[in-house]
Amino acid sequence: MFTGHYSFSFAGKAAEKRIPLWLLFVAVQFIDVMWSIFVLLGVEKVRIVPGFTASNALDLYYMPYTHSLVGVLCWSALAAAGCQLFAQLRGARTGLILAGAVFSHWILDLIVHIPDLSIYDGVGKLGFGLWNYRGAAFALEMAVLFGGSALLYRTATHKARLVGFVIFLAAFQIFGTFFFPLPTSDRAMAFTALFFYVVLAIVAWWVDRPQATSPS
Repeated sequence: MFTGHYSFSFAGKAAEKRIPLWLLFVAVQFIDVMWSIFVLLGVEKVRIVPGFTASNALDLYYMPYTHSLVGVLCWSALAAAGCQLFAQLRGARTGLILAGAVFSHWILDLIVHIPDLSIYDGVGKLGFGLWNYRGAAFALEMAVLFGGSALLYRTATHKARLVGFVIFLAAFQIFGTFFFPLPTSDRAMAFTALFFYVVLAIVAWWVDRPQATSPS
């Protein structure tokens, strides 16, 4: 699951216009952002195993701080509390939406991952394993992406930008699912993931940016 996570960014923006779209893009991928950093630091572990699942080669055998249920609940609570530090984001509604955006990542991961999501530490590994069925995993990805973006489209200020962005995300997922080359190492995978998280958040900022008005 990659671009499908952004469905909750679009849905969150539709529910609360005060929250910047770029922030929601960061929120839905926050535990993967932290996972990438922790892999680079050697705190969490991943192996590249060709053919490990039909969809990717990632053996995510140790990630208790980012992808355990207890861990993601802590990150979600941190997001809810952190947004209260900023006047634009202050309020229970924004806190719940941002916390929900962070937690949504784990819910979608639960569907596609093989059992590698623990309750805490290494205890109680969960995962429904849809990654073992590449076509079905891709179909789910597209369904949630288009569903979330459709919620925002009704009230979006820049509909053309939004449509173009969603088409780009869908094309990106097609490449990622069917043509993306095998990562050369765990560190290369982490660097690549971080790069795309940053780039897509910047594009989301541009999509959400108010239209400049010409002086009269």
